[in-house]
Amino acid sequence: MNKAYKFRLYPNKQQEELINKTFGCVRFVYNRMLVDKIKHYEETKQMLNNTPAQYKKEFEWLKEVDSLALTNAQMNLQTSYNNFFRYTKVGFPKFKCKKKDKNSYTTNNVNNSIRIIDESHIILPKLKSTKIKIHREIGVNEKIKSCNISKTSSGKYYISILVEYDEEIIQKKVINESQVVGLDFSMHDFYYSSEDKKANYPRYYRNTQEKLTKEQRRLSKKKRGSNNYYKQKVKVAKIHEKIANQRKDWLHKESRILINNFDAIILEDLNMKNMSQCLHFGKSVHDNGWGMFTVFLQYKANLEGKQVIKINKWYPSSKTCSNCGNIKTDLKLSDRIYECDCGLIINRDYNASINIKRVGITQLAW
Repeated sequence: MNKAYKFRLYPNKQQEELINKTFGCVRFVYNRMLVDKIKHYEETKQMLNNTPAQYKKEFEWLKEVDSLALTNAQMNLQTSYNNFFRYTKVGFPKFKCKKKDKNSYTTNNVNNSIRIIDESHIILPKLKSTKIKIHREIGVNEKIKSCNISKTSSGKYYISILVEYDEEIIQKKVINESQVVGLDFSMHDFYYSSEDKKANYPRYYRNTQEKLTKEQRRLSKKKRGSNNYYKQKVKVAKIHEKIANQRKDWLHKESRILINNFDAIILEDLNMKNMSQCLHFGKSVHDNGWGMFTVFLQYKANLEGKQVIKINKWYPSSKTCSNCGNIKTDLKLSDRIYECDCGLIINRDYNASINIKRVGITQLAW
């Protein structure tokens, strides 16, 4: 199995310069190879298998950076290029832009070229010993395969270390329904569970929106390209980064609580992008991070042999009575209390979570 660890990297000035140079070289090789592929195909109607080594004679400064970083850029381009011809829904590879695309590169561990030497230093190709903040221990049986070095918009450097390890996962069997929980997505509370509990999401973006608006207004008044413009741009980026980190931390903790308490979690297979566009809930949907939450639930459940079941998004969980099964077709989005002819009066989201659990139980592996 593979697992990734993400740590904060603290390179010195020389290492920063080399990392930034590697970002540029990876971007240059990717774009140059894509240009040559396009020209070759237009002339011959055949694919061109070019490599970064072909460009090092003409551009000698490519030799200064890690060759494996350039090789990984070639592999990423080739994969995107092949997928365009194989699959109809995949778009053509786009050129990388310095201002828009993420600054990152990937290198591989060859002959122990990537290794942690102590609690605060790691050996990296071309960079040698680099300061690192290791807040989680990497297991002795976990072998380092590769690493990805990236730089955020606020100027921070991070490293994601991919490790390979052997572990036998025992699938846990669900004995009774008390080990199963159904979750209904709630715009206000994040989710409402079949245990009659709310998540009470803190709404980090909404709480910081006033401060963010002030800093963005200041940025709009700066002269584009000036030093003050870039300083203010970093301030805005730091606010966005803090919001993202707060959201991710909360989602990790909430998903961990659910995985620890239940052996099976059932939820709807929602398309959050369409929901944000069609229902005009863009800010609320993206602030919640429901898609990220489901990813966290899935991988945590897989590691512990537990189940995450997604039911059909078109199932009328909110309109169906959890007591008698009657479907209330005239239920509006503004109706927060579900009232049925059978006498049931219940919270709309709580009613939906019970129905989601009931449908998901039929799909469980007992």
